[in-house]
Amino acid sequence: MNKTDRKTKTWLRRAALLLLALPLLAAGSAKLAGVPQLHVSFALMGLPAWFGYFIGAAEVAGAIGLFFRPLRAWAASGIAVVMLGALGFHALYTPLSQGIPALILLGLSLAFARRSPEHTQSAFSVCLQ
Repeated sequence: MNKTDRKTKTWLRRAALLLLALPLLAAGSAKLAGVPQLHVSFALMGLPAWFGYFIGAAEVAGAIGLFFRPLRAWAASGIAVVMLGALGFHALYTPLSQGIPALILLGLSLAFARRSPEHTQSAFSVCLQ
């Protein structure tokens, strides 16, 4: 692999990382701030009010964890779990087309959960053992 290919791969990986982290950071921060529109879904599912804040904290923690290489696979695995829950909500309560962003974030999170430095074992691979 030549230097240009390596730079391109690095740039694409960083872009994907930002595409995953930024929406989670924004949505999680809004949930933590108590934005009512983001807590309606939890009430609709009959979940307690604190659960929306818990998911917001998980999203923010996951987004931050993505930027620390030793934590990246674990953070991405946690994000994948949250996105599976989001997809479940959309499958049951909304038109499926509204779940497309969650599906994209799930795909990105799984890609980062599987990809880890050689000296670190990913959370994804630990679950498969």
